[in-house]
Amino acid sequence: MPSDTSTEVMTIVSENGNDLSASQERVPVYELQGVSKSYALGGGQVHAVKELDLTIESGDAVAIVGPSGSGKTTLLQLLGGLDRPSTGSVRFEGRDMAAMGDGELSSLRLRTIGFVFQQFNLIPTLSAAQNVEVALAPAVQKAAERREMVRGLLESVGLGERGVHVPGTLSGGEQQRVAIARALANAPHVLLADEPTGNLDTATGAEILDLLMSLSGVARTVIVVTHDTGVAQRAHRIIRMQDGRLAPDLAEARTTPA
Repeated sequence: MPSDTSTEVMTIVSENGNDLSASQERVPVYELQGVSKSYALGGGQVHAVKELDLTIESGDAVAIVGPSGSGKTTLLQLLGGLDRPSTGSVRFEGRDMAAMGDGELSSLRLRTIGFVFQQFNLIPTLSAAQNVEVALAPAVQKAAERREMVRGLLESVGLGERGVHVPGTLSGGEQQRVAIARALANAPHVLLADEPTGNLDTATGAEILDLLMSLSGVARTVIVVTHDTGVAQRAHRIIRMQDGRLAPDLAEARTTPA
């Protein structure tokens, strides 16, 4: 992996039209007020998130940690605009996501939020480069321009020589790097990662986390959901959840990752 990943990604995302200068003033990227989310299940209600108030600043590297059923994945879905709160407001860069129409919300996700999942979610019949290019296609019309951006994105995650390989011939760590490159394709303001190391061995998982955390301040905010406190320790800030609420010790703020 290149030694100055952050610098390379900064160049790529700037070329794609979003100014992600790390020198920009830190402002809230998310402001949640009184957010609850309930689901109907078996004739009853499951209260996944309960009356949550939370602010996350631009440029933060945040870990949301908690046991299974604590509400952390539901919170990530709300932050990503994949679901809407039952009550309360989720404001993204000052805009209430719950008040947006489906088309507006879809456009917001495409332009400003990148997703990384535990299962990689790569298309098995496409090469690494093609998997990344798919994410660029709606926004970048010229094929030559897309290919050049894909090359730079893959190089930025240490896969400059692996672009022609299909996912089945790549290791788990390499597949997750492709997924991160794909998530960066449209220069998102936020990267949301749901258990991104869950299918990786310890050493490879550490490399992926280092890469993700290096992108905070460049790909703006990085938010990782995990049940693993060891993973969480690499973040700048830890948000703990329990039974759908912020845990009493709320968060640990550090100036540098562990």
